[in-house]
Amino acid sequence: MQNPFDPGYYCSEELRGFGFAHVGENVQIAKNCTIIGLEHISFGDHVRIDGFTTLVAAAPMTFGNRIHVGGLCHFVASEPLTMGDFFGASQGVKIYTASDDYTGRGLVGPMVPAELRRATRRPIALGDFTLIGANSILLPGANMAEGATLGAQSLSAKPMEEWTIYFGAPAKRVKSRSRRCVELAASIGTQLEIAA
Repeated sequence: MQNPFDPGYYCSEELRGFGFAHVGENVQIAKNCTIIGLEHISFGDHVRIDGFTTLVAAAPMTFGNRIHVGGLCHFVASEPLTMGDFFGASQGVKIYTASDDYTGRGLVGPMVPAELRRATRRPIALGDFTLIGANSILLPGANMAEGATLGAQSLSAKPMEEWTIYFGAPAKRVKSRSRRCVELAASIGTQLEIAA
């Protein structure tokens, strides 16, 4: 008997018929996700998006290869959002490329005319081997250079340097990160060649 509590995943073959900009090989998206702006979203190969995740793309949202996005994530691309290879987002991660001004100098929300809002809008680029811990938030312009990591329950509004671990709200540099994962990633190609 099939588990009635598991909605399952759409696979690449099905997803290619839905109107996405691009769908690579071995892409899996949980059937209980909310996705808006399909025509702006591109997936590389070996990408999995887990349940109750929301993707809203008014601008290009690009997933690289070998990416995992945990459940309950919320990614909003009002400006371009790019995720490099081996990017990982744990459960509950939120990424925003636009943020309203809460000072009272403008109105807020999507139901207000744009000329009356003072939103901050900046693209976000997440390099290869970047990781974001559970329930962390990235605000506009919080780019992550290759290998940068943001710990759980953190908040970042600023760029993060390569191969560095950040933590806190606001996020601060904690220490350097090992580059061993680059060697491990390179071994995937070798393993595939041996299996062939």
